[in-house]
Amino acid sequence: MVAESVEEVPDAAELAREQLYFDNAWLHREEMRGTASSIPRAAANSGAAAHMRRYAQARLEQLGSSDDQVAFGRIDDESGEPLYIGRHTIFDDQSEVLVVNWQAKAAIPYYEASYTDPLGLTRKRSFQCTGNTIDSFSDLVFAQLAAAVESLETPPVELSDALLRDLEQVRTGEMREIVETIQAAQFELIRADADQVLVIQGGPGTGKTAVALHRVSWLLYNEHERLTPEQVLVVGPSPTFTRYIRSVLPSLGDANVDQRDIGKLAPAVKADRVEPVDLTRLKGQARMAGLLARGLDQRIGVPDSGNALQVQVNKRAVTLDRDTVTRVVEQVRAMNGSYNERRQILRERLLAVIRDEIRGGFGSARQSQPEGLLDRLWPPLTAASFLRELFGSGARLIAAAGDEFTAAEVAMLQRRPTDRISEERWSHADVALLDEADALINGAPARYGHIVVDEAQDLSPMQLRSIARRSATGSMTIVGDIAQSTGLWSRDSWDEVLEHLPATLPHQIRDLRFGYRVPRQVFELAARLLPQAAPFVEPPQVVRDGPAPEVHRTEIDERAERVVEVATRHAGKGRFVGIVCPDACRKAILQRLDADEVKWSDGRDGQLGQSINLTSPTEAKGLEFDAVIVVEPEEIVSGDPRGHRMLYVALTRTTTHLDIVYSGKLVAGLFGDDDGGDTGEEQPSAPPAVTVPAQTRTGGSNPLSEMVTEMLAKEVAGQIRDACPEKLWSPVLTRVAELLGHPPTAPEAR
Repeated sequence: MVAESVEEVPDAAELAREQLYFDNAWLHREEMRGTASSIPRAAANSGAAAHMRRYAQARLEQLGSSDDQVAFGRIDDESGEPLYIGRHTIFDDQSEVLVVNWQAKAAIPYYEASYTDPLGLTRKRSFQCTGNTIDSFSDLVFAQLAAAVESLETPPVELSDALLRDLEQVRTGEMREIVETIQAAQFELIRADADQVLVIQGGPGTGKTAVALHRVSWLLYNEHERLTPEQVLVVGPSPTFTRYIRSVLPSLGDANVDQRDIGKLAPAVKADRVEPVDLTRLKGQARMAGLLARGLDQRIGVPDSGNALQVQVNKRAVTLDRDTVTRVVEQVRAMNGSYNERRQILRERLLAVIRDEIRGGFGSARQSQPEGLLDRLWPPLTAASFLRELFGSGARLIAAAGDEFTAAEVAMLQRRPTDRISEERWSHADVALLDEADALINGAPARYGHIVVDEAQDLSPMQLRSIARRSATGSMTIVGDIAQSTGLWSRDSWDEVLEHLPATLPHQIRDLRFGYRVPRQVFELAARLLPQAAPFVEPPQVVRDGPAPEVHRTEIDERAERVVEVATRHAGKGRFVGIVCPDACRKAILQRLDADEVKWSDGRDGQLGQSINLTSPTEAKGLEFDAVIVVEPEEIVSGDPRGHRMLYVALTRTTTHLDIVYSGKLVAGLFGDDDGGDTGEEQPSAPPAVTVPAQTRTGGSNPLSEMVTEMLAKEVAGQIRDACPEKLWSPVLTRVAELLGHPPTAPEAR
């Protein structure tokens, strides 16, 4: 793979001309910001002022801060006319465009032009800036690139310098926007038609989450007449993941998008009840929707007791005709509408029955009190009270189960209710049932014009129903990786997800073929798990190199110490660190972290710190770290029916460094035929052999080669520095060269 063919332009005069353009655009943007800031002063009253302040703030967010660079790119077409691309549109005093928004259709060629189809462009320029000061820029000249490609046996993958720089940046506790580094294959999905269910299948590091979020921003810009931020819902798999991605859309100027984790869709309850695996899976099945609907319908009916049909009118008891009441109840019961909507209709119908009953007699229907009768015929219920009473009654469960559930399953569902509903404890599987019940009782919840679902491959049918009922149009973006599908609902096909989503619009499944984040050395190690984890999934083509994974064999009583030692070494170099461990190792590691007074964050709390984070493979899904320490991979595999997928997830959370710490045996085949488990000694770093295709760049130096060389040299130097005294450095390097088959060369004369 090669980086973009570029012409390095160190011309000071050209740099000065570009800086002059940037300075001029900055002045006009400041004028636009000043105009936006003054809007509230024109308000006629306080109410209007508040509205205008909100509008002004939104406008300022769209324009960005004064410190932002005005543009990150420029394209030249065959006429020689340049167009500058930035995060925000900037106009001059004559309303001429100085910088076009990246979301505008005019900017499409910046992302999608290639050597095979330059889309009428002759040049693409990328700027590297500090604030609004241009530090450097590089040009992609399409004619040069096409000529260079002709000499290659294998067509290259084009990598921009901006992408390479971004991949080398240290990570933090939050995902960043990638406007400057969007690749052509990603951009094609970002701007795909809104009227569909778009499934984005992507392996680790392909950028699928970032693509989905930037797709939201693109749609809000280009479909603004029918889609507002408030009409978009982004659903994540966990609080940790949702907090991790929450800053991306606001940074793109889309601050009011509704972002929630899957557990926050239902009525608010505390979900801390622990249930058996079989029960959790049962509650996630789609047939539970029918059980709830039947259970709710069975709460409606005319009681056998004669007194049950009495109603007070002007302080006197009036008994209504049973046949009349039964007919009215059944008529309303058969109507469309939610439980509560029909309950209100029944109240009006009962008043009419009472009016007929007392006509010519005493009092009036307005003096009646039908609520008691209404409660007996059609009980007032909330989602929580209904579910509590259903699960607390064997008779109700049996009646609702019908022929779809076995006696054993009904017995599993039944549980003793608490004395007060406020004391009821709910499980995570109950949350989707509560949402289903709430929709049956109160009607459909707020609906959205577009919904994004991340890590959708792991959701239960009942959770998918929760999402589907919130779609107003059927327009969705579904994101995930079947090879990383784990848990009770691990799947081998997206069809199993799509069958529970709206079918009002067409759907398509699109693959992201290139992996940008995970280094090749790490991914080729993790990919050895795929024949067992997901043999039907084609792995992504990884486009960058990094340090070799390091393997640490230790005694079990020293394991936590070694993990903390490795983590603090990475953190001491300013890296964002993730310790991914099975539950059995967790306690010892956190105790060691605390004993050594190491500052760390717990992924279970839903908040990542900027240094060391302790998380499980499940919690780590979708996250990324500069350095990852995977603890006891064999326990990760053996602890889950889809354990090889769990380990695949854990190993691919890193952007640069991977360490494996273990005390028993390594997973068979992970490092070739040798499991490395019986030597009692630390195993060598044994990454698979990596063949890096020739990298070609015209018009000057090759920054990709230089970057890889520098990175690997630093890594080797660090290992030698840590492993031996200075006096041995030279002979060690000489021996390394011999082992590589290249005799050492004499240093150049200086």
